[in-house]
Amino acid sequence: MKTPKTRPKARPASEGTTASAAAPEPRPSKRAARSAERRQAIIDAALVEFSAKGFAAARLDDIAAQAGVGKGTIYLYFADKEQLFQELIRTSIVPIIGQLGPPVPGISARAMLERFAELFIQQVYLTRRADIIRLIIAEGARFPALSEFYYREVVSRGIGGMQMLLNYGISRGEVSNPAIIKHPQLVVAPALVAVIWHGLFGKIAPLDVKAMFDVHIDLIFGPGRPS
Repeated sequence: MKTPKTRPKARPASEGTTASAAAPEPRPSKRAARSAERRQAIIDAALVEFSAKGFAAARLDDIAAQAGVGKGTIYLYFADKEQLFQELIRTSIVPIIGQLGPPVPGISARAMLERFAELFIQQVYLTRRADIIRLIIAEGARFPALSEFYYREVVSRGIGGMQMLLNYGISRGEVSNPAIIKHPQLVVAPALVAVIWHGLFGKIAPLDVKAMFDVHIDLIFGPGRPS
């Protein structure tokens, strides 16, 4: 009598070169993708409305119309106008501050500050993001919760990044006056001056922001580039 053949046991997916290891990550469903698109459209519309009208005057009805959704759709993603504004700051301003990052060995502190100046000019000063900063300056006192949020998410991170950069510059002998470490606000002062000046006097007396940053960097590190 023949012994019936037994089938080999299937190996667990974790053994050898398994399909699970090479399996592509699941794509988001069409519904999830549409939801993400609507959410981003609302944030983009909020940037336009807040920039044009300020926080107090901006209306969720207008943001919804700008985004091409119903007002009720906004409440699916954000509890109120304040939460929407906070998310706008998280997505439009915070990532730029995050690019300060820790010092990179081998790159001078001066070069990193010059890179920050270029980043600020291209991604903030020349965009609607500058309007958000002006909005905080103009209306922050009326809405202390927004000011506290902006300080926590943007200002405190920016100050921390500048202190790291200054300490690095001091350790390399690039910064001659170590007292500046106590006042990192001085390093980013031209950025605030540029934003305020452009909003108030830009059409009357345009400011050469790049030249102003160059002079400011010379004041911190001394004239010219390091060897």
